[in-house]
Amino acid sequence: MNGKFITFEGPDGAGKTTVMNKVVEQFRQEIGDQLLVTREPGGNKISEQIRRVILDRDNTEMDYRTEALLYAAARRQHLVETIIPALEANKLVLCDRYVDSSVAYQGSGRQIGMQQVARMNEFATENLMPFKTIYFDIPVEVGLNRIAEHRDRSKIDRLDVETIQFHKRVHQGYMKVREHYQDRYISIDATQSFDQVVSETIKIIHRIASDYFKES
Repeated sequence: MNGKFITFEGPDGAGKTTVMNKVVEQFRQEIGDQLLVTREPGGNKISEQIRRVILDRDNTEMDYRTEALLYAAARRQHLVETIIPALEANKLVLCDRYVDSSVAYQGSGRQIGMQQVARMNEFATENLMPFKTIYFDIPVEVGLNRIAEHRDRSKIDRLDVETIQFHKRVHQGYMKVREHYQDRYISIDATQSFDQVVSETIKIIHRIASDYFKES
């Protein structure tokens, strides 16, 4: 596979999805069809159906291991149907969340074991990991305040309404993942202004995926 796979990660309220949508506006003008933008859970019909089950606020009785398995199942379908074909076609793939989210949210946040969740996803992905991960770093309280102040109530999902202790465990999980994969992780201070975060993100992707932008 000749393409380049870059993931966006961060705790709730870090703004990574909003930033991603903004930088993509520029990248589409620069490289057009060479760009694939996708998300997890989701990215194709089957994975989006699984996403709706996972994030439905009415599914409060969902077992934590069931949740982790559903994420892995959605990821598998997303990988074989969407990501791998794009990488084989030499595309730049930008993905909003990937395996690291499961390790942080289910492994650490749900306390079912980071290594156990990582192993589950090794099976689901056949060890296909991103080239680089851009991590949007923000204190837990700041992120949750952003959600409370700015997010449309209809878009608040089952994980957004978890306790602050849960979100602190997620953040701790991310810190462990970032430490383990220092060569893969590039961190951005997400407490900066939106324009600063967008500008920094664009510069990073231009640098780490420079081959795609040579003619732009």
